[in-house]
Amino acid sequence: MGQGLWRVVRNQQLQQEYSEQCFLQREQQRRRRAGPLLSEPLPPQSRRTPQCQVPGSDIGQLLRARKAKDPQGFIDLDMLPPELSITILSYLNATDLCLASCVWQDLGNDEYLWQGLCKSTWGHCSIYNRRLPPGFSYRKLYMQLDEGSLTFNANPQEGITYLMSKGILVDHPKEIAKFIFYTRMLNWKMLRIYLDERRDVLDELVTLHNFSNQFLPNALRDFFRHIHAPEERGEYLETLITKFSHRFCACNPTLVREVGLTPDAVYVLCYSLILLSIDLSSPHVKNKMSKREFIRNTRRAAQNISEDFVGHLYDNIYLIGHVAA
Repeated sequence: MGQGLWRVVRNQQLQQEYSEQCFLQREQQRRRRAGPLLSEPLPPQSRRTPQCQVPGSDIGQLLRARKAKDPQGFIDLDMLPPELSITILSYLNATDLCLASCVWQDLGNDEYLWQGLCKSTWGHCSIYNRRLPPGFSYRKLYMQLDEGSLTFNANPQEGITYLMSKGILVDHPKEIAKFIFYTRMLNWKMLRIYLDERRDVLDELVTLHNFSNQFLPNALRDFFRHIHAPEERGEYLETLITKFSHRFCACNPTLVREVGLTPDAVYVLCYSLILLSIDLSSPHVKNKMSKREFIRNTRRAAQNISEDFVGHLYDNIYLIGHVAA
């Protein structure tokens, strides 16, 4: 609601400013054509600003007008719609944002903008669902979230503890899993260490994935995009594939019934897909596995799976690439 009102006000300001600029340019052209007869200033009653038609969605035209007005071509973010300003500022880190807020002071003091930056970078925090106290500052919250994320990337347990101490996160596996799932700036190596230690958080994180109507290799890619696979085969990788297999079957009951998939069968297929991905993508493997070999080897371990289904799995890896890259 607040951003919508701000956008309306900004568009009105842009239209008024652009209209004044149009009027001044037309007036200068008219004076040059008329000569010295119009060199004296206009009377007050004739200084009316015409209504220039400026479409609100033509951002490029407004930016060109701002650039033409400023000889250095400097674009003021204050004059942009809030959604565009948030998108631009979301690429800055906390230090650069503090510097930017010193230049654009109106933006630096705008709580709606800092709220948008917080929620676009950290999609879920427990504090979002609480009644905020008077004087609450999203700018301060952004700095605390940034500090907590940087601490997590150095020491995961200390980072989570810091966020809990500030009241940003609740000490519950589901809340921590949501924070991890909707946050884009956590180091994947540290995240893997943390999830290996906190299996309760890992369980909640797996349940946040929805694999409905997804082809198995694509679902596995989506899974490893959030929960990175370890570099070596071990107990942690087996745990990940086991949890993925049960979640995939739970999300696709129709496929389980029609194709005959079970969690054990999906477990075998996942390992086959990982091995096939390594075989086809590794430059050290000269004799690549053929489609016929993949079908034969896979059906030995998963006999209930049809040959056509296994063949489609091979085609997907061959055309799209590694499932855990």
